[in-house]
Amino acid sequence: MKPFTLPRWRFTNCCGHHWGHPAKPAAAEGTTRREFFKTAAVTAAGLAALASEVKSAAAQGRVFPPPPPSVSPIEGLIDFHTHCAPDAFGRAVDDDESAQAYMARKAEAVVLKNHVALTADRAWLVRKHVPGIKAFGGVALNGPSGGINPEAVQWMWRMQGGFGRVVWLPTFDADNHVKHFKDAPEGVKVVGADGKALPAVRDVLKVCAQQKLVVCTGHASPTEALAIIEAARDAGCDRIVVTHAEFEVVNMSVEQMKKAASMGAKLEIDALGVLMGPQAHLPFMRHWRHVSYKESAGHIKEIGAQNFVLGTDLGQIGNPSQPDGYAMLVSGLMAEGIGREQIITMGREVPGKLLMG
Repeated sequence: MKPFTLPRWRFTNCCGHHWGHPAKPAAAEGTTRREFFKTAAVTAAGLAALASEVKSAAAQGRVFPPPPPSVSPIEGLIDFHTHCAPDAFGRAVDDDESAQAYMARKAEAVVLKNHVALTADRAWLVRKHVPGIKAFGGVALNGPSGGINPEAVQWMWRMQGGFGRVVWLPTFDADNHVKHFKDAPEGVKVVGADGKALPAVRDVLKVCAQQKLVVCTGHASPTEALAIIEAARDAGCDRIVVTHAEFEVVNMSVEQMKKAASMGAKLEIDALGVLMGPQAHLPFMRHWRHVSYKESAGHIKEIGAQNFVLGTDLGQIGNPSQPDGYAMLVSGLMAEGIGREQIITMGREVPGKLLMG
C-alpha cells in the first residue's frame, strides 16, 4: 500500500494560490506522515527554545537606545570646518538646516567652508535666518577664486557683516593634492623651487595679517605647510591653522606637528577622519587614510590641547550629520582619555580666539 504523503511546503492561501518553496523533483515529491511529524517535533522544540530565550531576555529588561544626554556633549563648542549646500558637491543639508541642528544642540558657532564659492555672505544669511548661533565664512584659494589671489581675499573680508574670517590656501586644486591623487600634472603652487612661500602667497598673507584673518594651510604637504607658517609669521599673522593635519595628503608626523605648534600654528582635528580608510562606507573616502580616536588622542596628549582646534569636515550625503559627527568625535576622544576641559580648550577657547579674539 502506498504510504500517506503530504506535499512538502506546498500550501495555498485564501485565494487558492500556491506559495512556499518550489515543488521538489518527482523522487522527493512527498514526505511520509512519520517524517512530517518528526519535522514538526523538531520545529516545535526550536520554537520552545526561542521562546525561552525571549523570556530570558525579557526578564533582563528590554534594551532601548539611551535617553538624550542631560547636557549636550557639544554645548558651547565651535565646528571649525563644515560643508553645506548649495555646493558643487553632494551635501546633505543646507547652511540654515545645519545651523538649526547645531543650535538645537547648543553649539556656539560654525565655520562654513566651500571649495569653490565664497561663504562670507552665507554666514551673514545664516545669522539672519537662525538667530542664536554664530556663523563665519571665508574663501578657498582654488581655481574658481583665481588661485593665489590677494584680490579675492580683499573682497571676501569686506563682505557685509564682517563674518568672512578664514582664508584657506588651495585645497583640492593644490599642487600637492593633485599630484598625490594623480588628478593632474600640477596644481596651484604655494612654494617655489627653493621651498619658500611664493611672492603671491606672501601678498595674501599680508592681507590676512592686516585684517586679522585666519590662515589655513589647505591641502599643502607637511613641508609646504611649515613654509607657509614661517611666511605667515614673517608677515605678522597670528592666526594660523594646519588644515586637518592628520588626514591623507597633509598627514603630518608628530615631529612636524610639534614644529608647527612651536611656530604658533594650531592643528585641526576633524570628525571625518575616523570614517575614512579602505573599509569606508562611501567610495570617495576609501582613498584617504583612517584616523582613529586613539591616534588623535595620542597627538593631543603629546603636543597639548592648546595647540589643537576641533571641526567635523562633515556635510557629505551618506555621512552622519555635523552635530552627530561632532558628538561622536567628543565621545571618542574622551573614551581615549581626553578630559572635558581639554575638549573645551580645543572646541571653544582656541577657535573662539582665532575667530573672535
